[in-house]
Amino acid sequence: MGALSHIRVLDLTRVLAGPWCAQTLADFGADVIKVERPGAGDDTRHWGPPYLKTPDGQDTAEAAYYLAPNRNKRSVTLDIATPEGQRIVRELAAQSDVVLENYKVGQLKKYGLDYESLRAVKPDLIYCSVTGFGQTGPYAPRAGYDFIVQGMGGFMSITGERDSLPGGGPQKAGVAIADLMTGMYSTIAVLTALAHRDRTGAGQYIDMALLDVQVAMLANMNTNYLASGTPPARWGNAHPNIVPYQAFQTTDSWIILAVGNDGQFRKFVEVAGRPELADDERFATNPARVRNRDTLVPIVAELIRTRSKADWIGALEGAGVPCGPINNLAEVFENEQVVSRGMQVDVPHPSGATARLVRNPIRMSETPPTVTSHPPTLGEHTVEVLRDVLGYSEEQVAALRGQGVA
Repeated sequence: MGALSHIRVLDLTRVLAGPWCAQTLADFGADVIKVERPGAGDDTRHWGPPYLKTPDGQDTAEAAYYLAPNRNKRSVTLDIATPEGQRIVRELAAQSDVVLENYKVGQLKKYGLDYESLRAVKPDLIYCSVTGFGQTGPYAPRAGYDFIVQGMGGFMSITGERDSLPGGGPQKAGVAIADLMTGMYSTIAVLTALAHRDRTGAGQYIDMALLDVQVAMLANMNTNYLASGTPPARWGNAHPNIVPYQAFQTTDSWIILAVGNDGQFRKFVEVAGRPELADDERFATNPARVRNRDTLVPIVAELIRTRSKADWIGALEGAGVPCGPINNLAEVFENEQVVSRGMQVDVPHPSGATARLVRNPIRMSETPPTVTSHPPTLGEHTVEVLRDVLGYSEEQVAALRGQGVA
């Protein structure tokens, strides 16, 4: 019984942004009914390899990508292109508090599944649309993809190595950050709308756009530009205002050195065996180090290359110099802090496999998020939902299956 166990969400989304929002709500107990296409389902079910494997090493039908944003949900298959499928979606909406969808602008209106149509059957409904560019503006009809939005929204202009250095140029993030952040902002919007409904009884429409979110999440980089009129540049792993504050290669790996003040710099060069650098007027203060970055950074890089990652981290942490490793994911999930915090959760799957997932990072004393069920197999709960939520008989469900509707 989670904090949102009184809420039902009808999830018409697929891929990542919408499902990430739905999963977050489900982690707090919401009953999330995921509607998928019969025979195919969410596109990400097939975005592999890798796939979830059975104990004997055989691939299941669930790609690892699909597993990431779909736990704690119930899967129902419905062909919403058919009048019967549309009728069932309207019936489910009438029994739901929230509808999530990420179809192209106007696509659901022709099916009678847009906000105004569903609001007619559920006046206090909260309806959240997630698209690439929103419901208005000249780009509204376009399909939105995370990679494109990272470029259009300015993120790639400030991410990547400097053009003047080897490997320089724009770089996307290693995960679909525009999708993920849109999922998180959508969660906030839905929860806000639920709070408003609880006070006033009124539902509302939510218009979420990946491009809006990508622009908003640039935070201080936005205000740096708006205050100065000069677009920020790419700095790779370096910092424009602090030196040395970047990644350096050791004998066996990489570390991050994050010297934030002059005292930390003195401690670093003492650990590195070059204490005289702290008194060199070129490096004694941070402004001086920034001015002489091109001289100092090669010196630091040469020093760091003389010892291993473990040696440096042990020595620098002992001296109070901020630093950290650059871990691959095997090292992440072996890290003692990550293990202690229980970030990996193992969930039994109907195939006999164990779905290894990552727990919700939110920790609360009274209403914590939980993992209660595996990412559902395609249509796993069709009979259950149609029977228990809408009161359909087994014969009615069988007829829908025979017609290819469910």
